[in-house]
Amino acid sequence: IWSNPYNRATPSRPSMRWFNTAGPCRPEYHYMLPPLERLPRVQRIINQQGYFVIHAPRQVGKTTAMLTLAQQLTASGQYTAIMLSVEVGAAFHNDIAAAQQAILASWQGAINAWLPPDLHPNWSNLPSDSYLSTALQTWAESSPRPLVVFIDEIDSLQGDVLLSILRQLRDGASRRPNHFPHALALIGLRDVRDYKIASGGSNRLNTASPFNIKVASLTVRNFSLSEIAKLYKQHTDDTGQQFTPKAIDRVFDLTQGQPWLVNAIAKEIVEELAEDPTKTIDIELINIAKEILIKRRDTHIDSLAERLNESRVRAIIEPMLLGQPLGTVPNDDVEFLLDLGLCHIDATGNLAIANPIYREILPRFLTFTTEVSLGVLTPSWLTDTGELDTVALRDAFITFWRQNGQPLLKGVAYHEIAPHIVMMAFLHRVINGGGTLEREYAIGSGRMDLCLCYRTTTLAIELKVWRQGQANPLQRGLEQLDQYLSGLDLDSGWLVIFDQRENQPPIEKRTRVEEAKTQANRSVTVIYG
Repeated sequence: IWSNPYNRATPSRPSMRWFNTAGPCRPEYHYMLPPLERLPRVQRIINQQGYFVIHAPRQVGKTTAMLTLAQQLTASGQYTAIMLSVEVGAAFHNDIAAAQQAILASWQGAINAWLPPDLHPNWSNLPSDSYLSTALQTWAESSPRPLVVFIDEIDSLQGDVLLSILRQLRDGASRRPNHFPHALALIGLRDVRDYKIASGGSNRLNTASPFNIKVASLTVRNFSLSEIAKLYKQHTDDTGQQFTPKAIDRVFDLTQGQPWLVNAIAKEIVEELAEDPTKTIDIELINIAKEILIKRRDTHIDSLAERLNESRVRAIIEPMLLGQPLGTVPNDDVEFLLDLGLCHIDATGNLAIANPIYREILPRFLTFTTEVSLGVLTPSWLTDTGELDTVALRDAFITFWRQNGQPLLKGVAYHEIAPHIVMMAFLHRVINGGGTLEREYAIGSGRMDLCLCYRTTTLAIELKVWRQGQANPLQRGLEQLDQYLSGLDLDSGWLVIFDQRENQPPIEKRTRVEEAKTQANRSVTVIYG
């Protein structure tokens, strides 16, 4: 269907498919799973003349699924079906007439590309200032088959343009199927109940329900472990290159099935790290590819990280990094992060970062500016053989913190976790491509855990904050670090307590080191900063 939607000549299939990370997938070019398997209800809704919403984070397969469905419906001979975008209308803000002209021009181009001429609408006599509803009505009345329209990027619109289009669709729905589309879907990041008058605003549309005709809100789920295995097996079948079962398990653990990440990791490996198809892809290659993706900050990753600058995102991510409860965060802000795919509800019912890769990206993004502001750091923490000396590292950090902590803290946007950010920036410079720094944090945990791995050395670090009116978190920190060390099978680690109480001496005077033991007799270096 994809390769020849209406008997047009198409390019021959390339000798080898590839993992796709940009734009819709096409089976003649890309490794891909049947896209409609993750939308099992959609066919019935269309048959029942449903107007509905499909919302999911970016790059999970919405466009691929709906393009495929439109092709299948049209090829069946039962419907005239097409996916159209309204994204070009976003440039016109509240100029409804200009936005609609641009959208109609875009639609005509898509229709010419995807549908045979006998299914095209006759819009030649439409006035230049026609509404989209007029165009849809004209097409529905002239189409030899029931018309099915999928409208993509609906939430790229805002203000009066968005409100006008939603109201036009709601008004026309009562005239279906003979005088308006038989079925229609709005496709975007968010459910229609959450569309805003202004992008990033907190006020809902100035109407009780601008699209109260919808019969369902569907979402496109992530890949399961077995689906990742099926996807990767396509590469094995084409090239002979094997993925070990543990490597596939590791991909699922890191990505939780997020489709872009699943494809991006495999693409990095088979095209860069292990081009030779005789080389088996193991966990080590998966971990290397993960680090490359995080450091490279491709568009998908960068667009998520940039959201950290938004106040409603910060209001949730900052307490999560601290391990604190969210408090009085509006429900809509939580829904926003869920719709972005940045967070999910975990098995315990708590809000959590959606996957370990995103969990790693967020602190790295926050530490980047601080990290490049640190100046020259002499690696006094390395031995003659290039191994990590944790005692020398402790001394280097103490010296660094006393000299630079106070001015660096002032430049951090996330004030509540400023000490964490400065310390992580320092540790990034320590590993400097020769190791990894992994983080664990969660709502209600009251801490952030760091695991620094450099060659043969693994160092576990727990970060705590001592706030005004609170007791010294030393004892609780020792208990939590004891559990963390046990999980890592280590017998020593660091507990760093940032003293944020009022009227304390300057950092260079209050910073000190103590030694302590956990209940399980593990050795702990306690750093007060």
